This record gives sequence, C-alpha cells and structure tokens, in this order.
Amino acid sequence: MMGYTISEKIIKNHIVDGELVKGTEAGIRIDQTLTQDATGTMAYLEFEAMGVKRVKTELSVAYVDHNTLQTGFENADDHRFIQSCAKKRGVRYSRPGNGICHQVHLERFGIPGKTLIGSDSHTPTGGGIGMLAIGAGGLDVAVAMGGGAYYITIPKTVKVELKGKLSPWVAAKDVILEVLRIMSVKGGVGKIIEYCGEGVKTLTVPERATITNMGAELGATTSVFPSDEITREFLKAQGREEDYVELSADEDAVYDEEIVIDLSSLKPMAACPHMPDRVKTVEEIGEITVDQVCIGSCTNSSYVDMMKVAAILKGKKVAPNVSLAIAPGSMQVLHMLATNGALADMIAAGARILESACGPCIGMGQSPNSKGVSLRTFNRNFEGRSGTADAGIYLVSPEVAAASAITGVFTDPRKLGEAPVIEMPEKFDINDSMVLLPASEEEADAVEVKYGPNIKPFPVGEALGKKIEAKAILKVGDNITTDHIMPAGAKILPYRSNIPFLSNFCFRQCDENFAENCKKEGKGIIIGGANYGQGSSREHAALVPLYLGIKSVVAKSFARIHQANLINAGIVPFTFVNADDYDRIDQGDELAIENIKDSIKNKLDITLKNITKNESYPLAYEFSERQTDMILAGGLLNYTRDKV
Repeated sequence: MMGYTISEKIIKNHIVDGELVKGTEAGIRIDQTLTQDATGTMAYLEFEAMGVKRVKTELSVAYVDHNTLQTGFENADDHRFIQSCAKKRGVRYSRPGNGICHQVHLERFGIPGKTLIGSDSHTPTGGGIGMLAIGAGGLDVAVAMGGGAYYITIPKTVKVELKGKLSPWVAAKDVILEVLRIMSVKGGVGKIIEYCGEGVKTLTVPERATITNMGAELGATTSVFPSDEITREFLKAQGREEDYVELSADEDAVYDEEIVIDLSSLKPMAACPHMPDRVKTVEEIGEITVDQVCIGSCTNSSYVDMMKVAAILKGKKVAPNVSLAIAPGSMQVLHMLATNGALADMIAAGARILESACGPCIGMGQSPNSKGVSLRTFNRNFEGRSGTADAGIYLVSPEVAAASAITGVFTDPRKLGEAPVIEMPEKFDINDSMVLLPASEEEADAVEVKYGPNIKPFPVGEALGKKIEAKAILKVGDNITTDHIMPAGAKILPYRSNIPFLSNFCFRQCDENFAENCKKEGKGIIIGGANYGQGSSREHAALVPLYLGIKSVVAKSFARIHQANLINAGIVPFTFVNADDYDRIDQGDELAIENIKDSIKNKLDITLKNITKNESYPLAYEFSERQTDMILAGGLLNYTRDKV
C-alpha cells in the first residue's frame, strides 16, 4: 500500500459516499462553508427553498464583500436578506467592511485538515493553511449547509516541489505566475496542486495563500500546502493555536505529475492582457507607461503585503500620470496599518484608500481610463472585467505595483535598491465584533427573513424531455469565461438576485442580441470551444441561460465548476468526440438531440444532428449515477426535493 498525499488524507477522512479512486465520483462531508454577497443571495434563496431549518455544518459564514457599492436600494436589500437569513438559519454574518471573505476566513476561521466549500472560485485560498478548500456553485453550498455531501470526481494530484528561497523583490505572486506559465489556464482541470519541498518553509501562510488563491486560474479543483510550524505560528498570532493540526504528505505518496521550481531563479513577473497565463518577466515587458495601479483583492491584501507597499511608498509620491488605489483585505489589516502609521505613509504618497472589499477586482469601481494600462495585484485580467473594455490589465506582485506607481512606468522593483524586510507579527490585532452570531435555535423562530423588491424567484429546470430540438443560438470560441456569460461590474452586480433583469446582459460581450434571440426562439443550444466557462464560480452563468431557455451546451471541453453548475441547473453539457465537428456548426443551424432521455438514462451513444446541414456528430458525456438522476430530474434542486 502506497502512502497518501495531503489531499488524499483529507478526502479519505471525509468521504461518505464512494471510494478514493481517481476518476470516480465521491461524496465528502463538508465541515465549513462560506458565501459572499454576489452569489450568497441566490445560495440562501436555494437553502430556503429546501426547507431545512438550520445549517448542519461545523461552521458557515456569510460574507458581504462584493456588492458593497450602494448606489440604490438593491445591494442594501440583498445584505439585509442575507443577514436575516443567516441569523435565522445558524450562519455567522460578516458585515460590510469586515473584509474580503478569503482573507478573513484565513485569519479567523480556517483550520488545517478541514473541508471548506464556498460559493466563490477563490475559496482554495484556504489551502494555504492546509485546508481542502474548493470553490463551488451556490446550490452545492446550500446543499452542504443542509448536511448533504459535496460530490467531486477524485482528481489527479500534481506535486510542485519548491526549492531554494525567493530573492529580494521576488514575491509569492511570481511563484504562481510561474506555475501558470508552465501549466496554462486549463492545465489544472481535474487536478489538485500540492506544494512541497524545502522552499515551502521559506513562505509565510499569507504567501502560501496567494499561491493557492490563484490555483483557481489553473482550473484546478484546489491547491494545498502542508500544515507545519509556519502554520502553527500564524494560528498562534491569530489567537487560534488550538486549531493547529500537523499535516503533510507521506514520503511514499504517489503523484500523477511533478513540477520542480527553483525559487531563487525566479524574477518579478506579470500576466499580460487578457489571460492569467500570458506571463512575461517585467524586464521583457519594458518600461511602458502606466495609468492606474490597484493593490488588494483576496490575492494580495494581507498585512505583510500592505506593509511592503507602505515601505516602498514611504517618503515618495505617486507619479502624476498614475491613479493608485489600495484596499486592505480585512478590518484587521486596515486597523493594524492605521495603528502603526503605515496607512499614513500610503496616504501621504497620494494613494486612494478603498474599503476592505473586493472592489476593482470584480469591476466594482475604479475602472481604468479608455485604453488605459492598469497594474493590479489581483487574480484575473479577463477582457472587460475591469469595467473598461479596451483597457490593458496586467497582474503583478505588490512590489511591482508599488514601484510602478512611483515611477509612472512598468518597473522592475529590483531597480529600487535594498528590498524592505517585513516580519510576520507575533500577534495580530483581534476584533471579531464585525462578525454577528446567529440566533439560538430557541430564538430562531421569531426571526423574520426579509426580502426586498429586487429579489426575484430563481429559475428551476424542467425534467428532461425525450428529445431536444433547438437552434445553435450562439457559437463562441475557446476560453469563454463566466465574465463573458454573465458579466460582473457595478452596473450589473446589484441585480444578482434578479435573474429576469440580469438576463438582458447575458453574453452581451459575445453577441449583443443573445438575450433577445433567446426570448424570440424560447429555447436554444450553445456551441462552445475549449475550456468553456472558466473563471468565477457564479452559478448565474448557468441560471441565466436556464431562464433564457438554453437546453444544452456542446463544447470542446468545460471548466470544472461551470460544468457542475450547468448540471445543477438542469442544462445538459456534452463534449465533441471529434473536435473538428465544432467547425462544422454555424450559429443559427437547426440542431436536434433525439432520444436524449433514454440515452442518458441507459448510458447509450448520443448524436447531435445538424438538420440544416444534414450532418450528425457523435457527442461524449460521462455522468455519474447521481448526475444522471439530477439531469433527468431537471437539476439539483428538483433532485434534492425528490429525495427529501
């Protein structure tokens, strides 16, 4: 018997259905859940629809960190709904201003060896502390809160051995950019990334969390670091040493792939527009003029990150051509910066201080100027995500961001001389007053769940019919993101709980007439390229197409979370057996999938007929028994109701 990897150990300890066999589906017990307000309203509406009175996890937290810009009543109403539902159903509520969900959860709630799923694709941030932390759709999170298992296909495991130590001015951000350069944005699909080696001991927990956070950009199920003495010291500084559990892979653990990275050989890098794996060194990019710098997000907003930025800015001035915005990741970080004077150094340099929230990362304010160059310490630079369609967004470390803000051009920070050395604090400032506890079970009956006029019922799929006949209502290329399908941004995010209104924006970046065409036809099939649905975990990218009558998506390949969300919604995902068949279909072709119900039920071959061209194309699918039942029922909600 061979040894186990870290992730295999955690899965083995939590498996409740199935076996630890790669490529097979298994259900795991979930210890903790998190939601954020952009996806949380829908998750709690779904939880309410299940009729479960109280959450059954060890810990569930509802964060408000996305839709914090209140230009109308909509966001405030959503926050009030989430707060009231959390109070009634046994969920802790992190108030607006307390910080970004992943940063706060790492600080205050993450526990090594525990399982966590969150309705946000960057939930794997928790892997920096040794958790098995996975991003999922809101409905999956709602089911887990109700005590149901979370189902995954047991992934392959990639071993990333870190050797040596980072050179001055080189950051954890450069480590994950190097991994992205090697593996690409689809190289992690169906895999868990595990970090090991002597270099791990040189990285703090926040640095590890930066790396696991952007593992989402690989398409990976999750990423995880060992839990060691570095982890213990972090938890001790957070007043949570009792949560420490040592966790590492067995020496004879078997991995499916191995990558070796010499930390000492890395240089400051950047992901160029418009994809996180378009990585070059800052030297290669050259000294191009910069219009905007944004520092923060769940990737790089920790205390140490902010202190490095403050040290670089101290006594300097932001270049006249640059707008610098800084958002500390949590109230804890912001308070410590204010207390020790670092915040004053940032302000004196000319930085604009934003609240502790996601902000510009999801297009919630701070959109750059037209054709502007914006350097961001964020995790995604998809086209249009910033709110400015023609902006050039580069993903960089806090060190590169701060150096460039001063000089006004893309700058290798190694030119600034001696790098600041920032030590992890022995004790963080601890104040959990912004986390509201739920009502007791005895008090819960008296709590009213408060709905606002912008909160509309969510669409529910219909049981699968005998066949699907519909037009190819849309054809898109490779690497279509959930931002393409269901955009974010300050103008759209307030309507996340209003699917009918949101539908007007669906796929607008790809085809401005998509929603109108769907409403005219009443149904449709989408044809997609490779890695369809990469990016955010937002289930709206499945729920809105469901509302618009989309019956199936046929693509070259799918991103993991989005494929699961399609199945949850009752939209049937297929892949082409022959990738060249994608080229034979044109938008507007009349398509048909006959005997689809019986074929899926009995695991028979399925063919897509192109009635317009009088052609047929074989389709591939691989659904577990549970997924098959879900598709036949018309989605996870119907399936869950039927089981109850």
